[in-house]
Amino acid sequence: MPRHFTGWPEQAYEVLLRLDGVPSPDTREAVRADRERLVREPMVALLNELADANPRLGDWSVWRYGRNLWWWQHQCAVVRLARNVEMGLRFDLDGLHVKGAWHYPDPAQVRSFRAAVADEASGGELVRIIEGLPERYDVGGDVMKRGPREYPEKHPRVGLLRYRSLIAGCGVGSEESLRSGEVLKEVVVVAEELADLLSWLARYVTEPV
Repeated sequence: MPRHFTGWPEQAYEVLLRLDGVPSPDTREAVRADRERLVREPMVALLNELADANPRLGDWSVWRYGRNLWWWQHQCAVVRLARNVEMGLRFDLDGLHVKGAWHYPDPAQVRSFRAAVADEASGGELVRIIEGLPERYDVGGDVMKRGPREYPEKHPRVGLLRYRSLIAGCGVGSEESLRSGEVLKEVVVVAEELADLLSWLARYVTEPV
């Protein structure tokens, strides 16, 4: 597998364009080798270099595509930081998107998250972390219509108590930086910006409060 990341070449976009819409099985087979070489392998190289820059990000996987068309059209990767806490990357015709996420939790994790949010110290810390993210980040997740019954309706962080997952993500890079490999520097910056959020989640959601 390649280790030096040089970006996604123009041909990578041409491959993804051929896979746009509802490509036939014959089309998928025709571009399989090019998709591996031009789309997936650059993501592998990016994750290798990201781990070199930050060893904490060394537990990663770059997905293949299987039978589902969506996976052929979007090259995804994940960096695991704790159970259900990860950094995700997605490259497609829209460019590169990076997110920090706690998702697909079990009920015990949701209870731990709510307890940490309700606590004045840890909950206040999470609010400061989210408010400190640059404006380009979208923050969302699986949000209940109402706050959980076990907490007061007027709790100062009732908005966060409604979350059953938490995701912060943004687009990364320009056409030039994606093609040249310079986007690696931007991904390193995003990983640093998401570090406090992911550390908070790993500390309070995957360990007893």
